[in-house]
Amino acid sequence: MTTTATVAAGLQEELRERFGDRYSTAAAVRAHHGKDDSHHPVIPPDGVVFAQCTEEVAFAVRACARHGTPVIPFGAGTSIEGHVQAVRGGISIDMSGMNRVLAVRSDDLDATVEAGVTRLQLDRELKGTGLFFPVDPGADATLGGMAATGASGTTTVRYGTMGDNVVSLTAVLASGEVVRTGGRARKSSAGYDLTHLLVGSEGTLGVITELTVRLHPVPEAMAAAVCAFPGLAEAVQSVVEAVQLGIPVARAELLDATAIKAVNLYSGFDYAEAPTVFFEFHGSEADVRAHGAMIEEISRELGGSAFEYARRQDERVRLWKARHDAYPAILALRPGCHGLTSDICVPVSALARCIEETREDMSRATMPWGIVGHVGDGNFHAVFIIDPDSAAELAEAEAINERIVRRALAMEGTCTGEHGIGMGKIGFLGEEFGAVGVAAMRAVKRALDPAGIMNPGKVVG
Repeated sequence: MTTTATVAAGLQEELRERFGDRYSTAAAVRAHHGKDDSHHPVIPPDGVVFAQCTEEVAFAVRACARHGTPVIPFGAGTSIEGHVQAVRGGISIDMSGMNRVLAVRSDDLDATVEAGVTRLQLDRELKGTGLFFPVDPGADATLGGMAATGASGTTTVRYGTMGDNVVSLTAVLASGEVVRTGGRARKSSAGYDLTHLLVGSEGTLGVITELTVRLHPVPEAMAAAVCAFPGLAEAVQSVVEAVQLGIPVARAELLDATAIKAVNLYSGFDYAEAPTVFFEFHGSEADVRAHGAMIEEISRELGGSAFEYARRQDERVRLWKARHDAYPAILALRPGCHGLTSDICVPVSALARCIEETREDMSRATMPWGIVGHVGDGNFHAVFIIDPDSAAELAEAEAINERIVRRALAMEGTCTGEHGIGMGKIGFLGEEFGAVGVAAMRAVKRALDPAGIMNPGKVVG
């Protein structure tokens, strides 16, 4: 655990005077804020501010700006590309205390929340309104963190990513000034799109403190289904054909045989240990039955098993627990180890070939691995379970991951479908966007953060 001492005595005094015991330099607190859910090492900040409102964030950023000290936003710590590591020291701003749902407007189908509100917290707040927020990355991440990383997840194929579901933001810029990026209108042609400049910027352009998000009506009917396949290729092809036929699936999630074995052991399921797709359908009762029948026919022609349906809410929650538990379940196959996870995304027409070639690459790995994915939108994760004390395993996994990413780029895909660049994928950004594209990004970074204090060492370095 290392850090660079960057905090001047004067800044320490300012923060202690303003925040009292909500400013901490305790080793355990710093270590917690210097680590996400990835294989990347702990790199703690020099201090942690626990903010409770936008003005407190602005105060902390202004103070850091005066002293040239880096600022690292922290939500729930669930990111997995080294987003929260203090690679150049500095002050972590913990947003978890900014957890108020400020407004739910059923007539306008939107809600305004502070950045520390988590996905499941908003879900609970919406009970009884007939509305829901659809973006489901699996982890109970903060909405501010989800916006900062451009998160997506299991329902993206039907409802879109965070970028599609954020209406406007409030953020603190590197100067400590507060910017509101728009109102609540469903569309606007006014000026540059600051909202979507900040969505996916990973804290390198500003600290998101509030956001207004789109809500969606709870469908009349919902049904989930599980189908096992003889091989990975057939499982993926079932989803590809469904998407190409325009069947409106709400979720289409792939677990390979290793992932199924893992969730059976971890969560007490008894699914057949075979490549499996978890589907969900939303709409009217008639539509849900019709869409399910259409995909079941596609699956049957590919050798898939009969669908196991879950129609009641408790049944669907239990079924989706298997998918949500997949990552920790895979890690549990090798206790004490870390996951190195890819998250490439390709055009749906290239998905089956990409996954099959990836499986061939991974079959030669010396450590355990699994494949899961949001295959309805062309996104999947290759998960390696690596010994944290083995430099050889890390190097081997990174080499295979590099081949996976380059394959996706060759197929006109992306190096990251939802996890972001962080510090883990900086090397691939130039390959995806070219020198001119990265230079343009760096120009934006310099314009908004001329001193380079906002989460340095991430995205564009």
